[in-house]
Amino acid sequence: MRKKLPYLVLIVNFVALLGVSWLLRSCLMAKFMVTLQLPVVFTEDFVALIPRHRMFINQLIEEHVVEAYAISADRTQGWITMNGQSAEAIRQVVQQFPLYAFFTAVKINELFVFDSVSSRFPPISLN
Repeated sequence: MRKKLPYLVLIVNFVALLGVSWLLRSCLMAKFMVTLQLPVVFTEDFVALIPRHRMFINQLIEEHVVEAYAISADRTQGWITMNGQSAEAIRQVVQQFPLYAFFTAVKINELFVFDSVSSRFPPISLN
């Protein structure tokens, strides 16, 4: 019969598997909701920057700076859940977005609660 490992050992192994950066960004840093207002009409200049913007967002997702990224069906608003030290630190990242010059408004709110399926630990199997 196998010995059951204490949960602490399992959690430490899980965190080691995911990496320390995930732990720091997902558990220890504050979470912010960034609300973007997009232009009503997309110019050629705006459309030309979309691939570069998406590449930057994908990089931030891989680095666990961005947790979630969504654009409304009518393409007038966007919502981004981000991890960071402060609202100012988040603003500095948002200002690096290739499409930043086209945003008509940017609002940053620190979140008290952020719960989702993707933010939960997966079930642990001991076999």
